[in-house]
Amino acid sequence: MNAVKIFRVFAWSAVAIAGGVLIGFSGILPGAPQLPRSGTVSSSGVAAVGGSFELTTHKGQRFTDADVAGKPYLVFFGFTFCPDICPTTLSELTIMMSELGADADRFTPLLITVDPERDNQEMLAEYMSAFDSRIVGLRGTPEQTAAAARTFKAYYKKVPLDGGDYTMDHTAGVLLMGANGRYIGMMDMDEARETRIAKLRRLIEKNDPRYPREHPKMDPDGLPLPDTEVSR
Repeated sequence: MNAVKIFRVFAWSAVAIAGGVLIGFSGILPGAPQLPRSGTVSSSGVAAVGGSFELTTHKGQRFTDADVAGKPYLVFFGFTFCPDICPTTLSELTIMMSELGADADRFTPLLITVDPERDNQEMLAEYMSAFDSRIVGLRGTPEQTAAAARTFKAYYKKVPLDGGDYTMDHTAGVLLMGANGRYIGMMDMDEARETRIAKLRRLIEKNDPRYPREHPKMDPDGLPLPDTEVSR
């Protein structure tokens, strides 16, 4: 990664940390399919989002859905040449994981690049070094990338720029996946950080057997409804 690229990653990390810059991610891409804000199932009872995938980590290791089986995980689609949304999302996620401390070990955040043409292993590894080490960067062949996008109902498209360069449009927001591999809901970075932290805590508690208690009724955003009690 060249000096300009490294500067851009760390500059946006600093912006997100210092100013709490939040970008409205939901529904910003023309033609992008809209994911539901909470878990849904099809008429056949099969989860609408989630399933099998096979990719490679930024450390060069094979990674499949089996590697997150039995543990909740997060999925975010992006790319290393993304000028703002991607580094801001990953910086915000890094901050929230720091706030959660050891509890953040109870879920696995995944970044799946939608630009395998430019995001080789070396590039992705350099990029991921700017963020929390528990976030796993994933890449694949064009076919594997397309298959992963279908699995998570994600949208991406190459957009030509002047001079022969290009950028990528893609689904934004962070998918919340349960330990059973089912889609639970979406975390938008235009939400208040307290809301996002609450969603992550809910994801942890709902999927961790060390929390043997009834949970309050939840709203479509995955947050407790008012005036509900949690039995201990």
